[in-house]
Amino acid sequence: MTPETTNAAAQPKGYRGIGMEGFIAGWYARQTAKDIDEFKNTARRLAPHIKRGTCVLEIAPGPGYLAIEVARLTGCRMVGVDISRTFIRIANENARKAGVDIAFDEGDAADLPLPANGFDFIFCRAAFKNFSQPLAALDEMHRVLKPGGAALIIDLRKDFSPQAIRDYTKDKGLINGSIIRMTFNTMLKTRAYTPEGIAQLAAQSRFGQGDVRLDPIGFELWLRK
Repeated sequence: MTPETTNAAAQPKGYRGIGMEGFIAGWYARQTAKDIDEFKNTARRLAPHIKRGTCVLEIAPGPGYLAIEVARLTGCRMVGVDISRTFIRIANENARKAGVDIAFDEGDAADLPLPANGFDFIFCRAAFKNFSQPLAALDEMHRVLKPGGAALIIDLRKDFSPQAIRDYTKDKGLINGSIIRMTFNTMLKTRAYTPEGIAQLAAQSRFGQGDVRLDPIGFELWLRK
């Protein structure tokens, strides 16, 4: 075994669970494309925090739907970094079809291939719970964020109620709704953070603290440098 092979084997993978590549990533992209109204609504909520021409980073953009809507709505300079090669290919193709100039590139949230102090705003939606090195990911957000900039993590809360998930999936259809509920109640709930847990993680990071805001199934963690 070569030293290079040994070093590569020692590196932890950047995600928990199975990787989102190939068929799985394609299936996920097709399913989440049905949630375009949700992505548009999220983009409208983010827009007041983003000025035209400012540099914005989405970590783990997946197929790129939210990044595309944010770029369209705000006129920002958007960058997306995802660990999945398949997602990067899909996101770049989606951006091309949408006529939006976005730089999607491959990278690990815990070791971003980006310079320090480069971004005015960072967001990460529905992915943070999957990061294998969450504290390192928060510290990397802090590193690449400009002084005075803000970061936002939107994700599932571990303490969601069964009724909240039923309400969330009531318009998803019988089969898709059942699959979503099963996924939320098993794999995703296992990985998710409690409000207290995500606040403690923020306190341990270079940010030092964060503002946690709750909704029935999720949380928003607002961070400032």
